Amino acid sequence: MDLPVDEWKAYVLHKWSFLPQSVQVTMSAAKTLSSVFLHASSLLQPEDEMFLKRLSSNYLVEKDYNAPLFYREEGNKKFQEKEYTGAAVLYSKGISHSRPDTEDISLCYANRSASLFHLGQYELCLEDIVRAQMHGYPERLQCKIMLRKAECLVNLGRLQEARQAISDLESNLTAKSTLAVSPCQTLQRNLHHLKMKMQEEKNPPETSDALTKAFEDMDLREENKQISKASLCVSLCTDPLKGRCLVATRDIHPGELLVKEDAFVSVLNPGELLPLHLGLENKWDTRVANVDLYCHRCLKHTLATVPCSGCSYAKYCSQECMQQAWEHYHSTECSLGGLLLTLGVFCHLALRLTLLARFEDVDRVVRKLCDETDNKDICLSGNKNLVKTFNYTNFRESEEKSKIVETPIPGCNVNGKYENNYNAVFNLLSHTEKHSPEHKFLCAVSVSALCRQLEAASLQAQTTGLKSSKLKAAVTPGLCADFTLWGVAMLRHMLQLQCNAQAITSIQHTGSRESIITNSRQIRLATGIFPVVSLLNHSCSPNTSVSFTSTVATVRAAQQIGKGQEIVHCYEEAILQLLGCQEDAESFLSAEHAMVGEIEDGLAQAYAALGDWQKSATHLRKSLRVVEARHGPSSVEIGHELFKLAQVLFNGFAVPEALNAVEKAEKVLLMHCDPESDEIQELQEMKSYLLDLSHIPVVPLV
Repeated sequence: MDLPVDEWKAYVLHKWSFLPQSVQVTMSAAKTLSSVFLHASSLLQPEDEMFLKRLSSNYLVEKDYNAPLFYREEGNKKFQEKEYTGAAVLYSKGISHSRPDTEDISLCYANRSASLFHLGQYELCLEDIVRAQMHGYPERLQCKIMLRKAECLVNLGRLQEARQAISDLESNLTAKSTLAVSPCQTLQRNLHHLKMKMQEEKNPPETSDALTKAFEDMDLREENKQISKASLCVSLCTDPLKGRCLVATRDIHPGELLVKEDAFVSVLNPGELLPLHLGLENKWDTRVANVDLYCHRCLKHTLATVPCSGCSYAKYCSQECMQQAWEHYHSTECSLGGLLLTLGVFCHLALRLTLLARFEDVDRVVRKLCDETDNKDICLSGNKNLVKTFNYTNFRESEEKSKIVETPIPGCNVNGKYENNYNAVFNLLSHTEKHSPEHKFLCAVSVSALCRQLEAASLQAQTTGLKSSKLKAAVTPGLCADFTLWGVAMLRHMLQLQCNAQAITSIQHTGSRESIITNSRQIRLATGIFPVVSLLNHSCSPNTSVSFTSTVATVRAAQQIGKGQEIVHCYEEAILQLLGCQEDAESFLSAEHAMVGEIEDGLAQAYAALGDWQKSATHLRKSLRVVEARHGPSSVEIGHELFKLAQVLFNGFAVPEALNAVEKAEKVLLMHCDPESDEIQELQEMKSYLLDLSHIPVVPLV
């Protein structure tokens, strides 16, 4: 999800393994990101681009004008079964493929308004009614939608507007002398019931989520002058070993609000969205994913999405969000939807960061990166600001011993303030030297391929005189001048994201509205960059908690934090919780207990989400031992666990171990699964790549 799809990763790894030793050594020893990017770009061949293009074509992101009828009919089936949420999503899919000002889109909007009405979302229902009418909702059906509008207004307590809507409906009914008797009688009967309800209605309904909203809207009492979006009790400091960090300037009590920051940029995770070649029965997908339920700009949950006018993938909570997204970045991203889904969320975020950079004066900062000659890959803005270097041990007893030194503070402006802006993002550490040569090659080749597409769109637009509105949208002001410059910046961002990206989470509820018991689980909704939150260093014993509301991250003290103490958090809270569970389980459960296996499996997933493939594999092996003890060495359960281990080892470029796991998984799963199943097919593809690699002598890198 974060990194490119497995097929592209395997392809690039295969390409890397066949590079001459001299080229591998040159790229591995490259001192700057510009050198890495230029080398990778020179190695990207037309056949590589064609392979990537074939992978990208598997994602349906363009509009298909034959799809609206299919989705409307599927939505009608759900509606008849009273599955109104599923129906609303299917109608939304139909809307995203429709032409404007057509009966297709107006009927989808109208049908979705009916679903929203039954779900009690009356404001959204009214908005869809307006949209249906704007796009030419058929005159023969107007009475039905006008009645729904009046019912919504009554339920919202807007009685004066409801009376006007009823009056308009009665006038319309009078004018329709050709209306069939049965529908007319039904409308009249429903209208009579509505009038009776209006007489009983006195006060507007109360909102049940007022307290929750009030809590979410709480802001910092007074913002820090040194750090934007931070409390006054927080200070920015540097440490010779830790680098930048946040320190408490006074004693902080549990629950205090420390940071409340909107993401500088975020990208919605596609969730369970799968390419078409993975065995979907129809080319039109009826499954519900994150991309169908949340605004692609502000991440607000909504069933009444507004589609992009150029593609079927991007959806928004309002016309305003759609317009903002289009102006800032989506006009460029729109035609690249399939490619960005193939290259992964990190590559998508890297592109969006550079697109947003157009709105700030950052050319000097980015060019400095290209001019670097050392091997630190750290770009400083050139200004020198005073920063306190604290002795944490003695701070509480002797604050006056803290010394002030002139130290450049990466990310601060000329006045010494650390803000939520591109300059701060650009100066987040990329830890380039810690990434493997293979990983840097994967990122650099992926970014190079993306730059080629941007450059091709720009050239095509220029040669055609910008006659096509779609081509005109693809040309980004300020982006055409130097694609190498922007490519290096995107590569830097892609490497930064491995340790600075924040998983924006949300609680997702499962179960029907009628169910007494519902389940809830935390899902990874999106990935974002928060410059201020990124200053928090990692600790397995964090003293803060981080929560998210749409694109806003809220950091609160989870315990008492003493004056001078560093403010830290856990980058993956699930790991901390699971490690605690692991310790407890070891004290009273046998090593072969099913719960022990579940904990190890959960830890493996958490570390995989962080890209720590080695630790993930370690925990999967422990899970394997439990599964084998409980189900046997040839069980389908052990086959599934081996499949997961093979994927993790494959992603971590552990060729011999991955090949061993692939062969074991394939042998077991062939006893239980169809040879044409997705798992077997994926195993065979991995095996093919790994076998090629295993016959190549290992080249020592320097």
